[in-house]
Amino acid sequence: MMRSWIWNLLLVVAAVALALVVRSHGGNVIVVTPPWRVELSLPLAILLSLGAFLALHWLLQLLRWMGSSPGRLRSWRGRRAQRRDVELLERGWINVLEGRYVQAEKDLSNLLSRTRSADRKVLAGLSAARALHLLGETARRDHTLQLAQDAAGQDTRLRQTVDTVKAEMLLDQNRAQEALDLLEPLQDASSRFMHATRLLLRAHRQLGHVDQVYALTRLLLRRSAIDEAQARTFITQAAAQRLDAADAASWDDIWGDLNADERMTPAVALAGAKAQIRFGQPAQAARILQAALNRQLDDRLLRAYAQCDTKQARQRLGHAELWLKSNPDHPGLLAALGQICLAAQLWGQGAHYLERSLALRADIHIYALLGNLHDALGHPDQALAYWRRACEAADAELPLIHRPLPAADTQGDPRFVADSPAESAADAAALPVAASGAYLQDAEDAASEQPVRQPPAAAAPPRQAAAEEDYFDTAPIPGVDMSLTSDGGPRK
Repeated sequence: MMRSWIWNLLLVVAAVALALVVRSHGGNVIVVTPPWRVELSLPLAILLSLGAFLALHWLLQLLRWMGSSPGRLRSWRGRRAQRRDVELLERGWINVLEGRYVQAEKDLSNLLSRTRSADRKVLAGLSAARALHLLGETARRDHTLQLAQDAAGQDTRLRQTVDTVKAEMLLDQNRAQEALDLLEPLQDASSRFMHATRLLLRAHRQLGHVDQVYALTRLLLRRSAIDEAQARTFITQAAAQRLDAADAASWDDIWGDLNADERMTPAVALAGAKAQIRFGQPAQAARILQAALNRQLDDRLLRAYAQCDTKQARQRLGHAELWLKSNPDHPGLLAALGQICLAAQLWGQGAHYLERSLALRADIHIYALLGNLHDALGHPDQALAYWRRACEAADAELPLIHRPLPAADTQGDPRFVADSPAESAADAAALPVAASGAYLQDAEDAASEQPVRQPPAAAAPPRQAAAEEDYFDTAPIPGVDMSLTSDGGPRK
């Protein structure tokens, strides 16, 4: 607005100045063009000259505008096509984000077939492939990805984009090795492709490559390209697995690469202690566990710390009693103290700690330790009672069997020989068929159930009659070590 006022003011000033000049110069202008002679006043000649200049200027502008009409038409058509492509791309992506994958695939496939821009063709192809991937149409997705890759041509940037999106979809299908082949060329020293690096980390985690997972997580954490809590979890898991697989030569490098906080993580400390025990260094294992337990009393670490021989029991007992001063009611610590006392053959003190722990928390491990303690002291009844309670606590976590197992098929058992083929066939038909099991006949249903046929004396030793008939076949029960039973294994 201010600029227009300035131009109008300058125009008025110029008009006034021209009027003053023309008024003071009252001459004439004669134009001689044989056979014509034109005589004009000076003001009129000036006005006609200005008019002619403006008319010529407008005429030239009109000719230039008419000459540029094809170019302007092409430009207009291009802008219209670009606006249409952008609308289709926006609508397609909005449908993808909102979960309307079918409509999104239609819009994006339409854009893929119509657009002439390589960039928009690749974007449309990748977006349509994403919608098809979420719909579970793998074959059409792969075809659309191939169209996007063909549209990328030799453009390195577009080809890398296609490879990254394809690798992410392959990882969703747990096809980690194929994704790894696509992502490894994108990984360089500068690590500019942070999303590709995150996908590479995901592929190595699926393949179980702990060394690569550890290195890539460190890299992403330094670049702030991964959540810190998630990175710490990945580092802890990878470090524990590396320590489990380490030998004596590589253990120092792996352990030295961890900082103090990571070394005191329960999983890492436990893996490091187990490795040192494997190398025959129980004292070093104890130091690792003590450092972690000074920070946090973890039950896994306490149980590992309590597993020691008589030589180390006194020293470990002293450290554990220091922790007990600040944590007098920690059941895991009390159980560990009781186990260490058993290793040191301090029976009374061990029983005291185990009973205190049992009063705070019922645990199968504590029941078993008390059973072992009373067994070592020569108290079989009390040992059996604690072992039975440990079994009952374990059975609470197992599924219950609400009906008796069927009896086994004894046709192939040489101990049971029928008197006649007919009786053998009748008995075999009456008994249910099972690979292994026990047949229990209830006393209440004895009248309605067919009695189990007793084996003859020549085939097996006589058995004392009872109100309830128990029958066990000779096949071993799956999952039970018969060598540990009271009868010393199966009869022969």
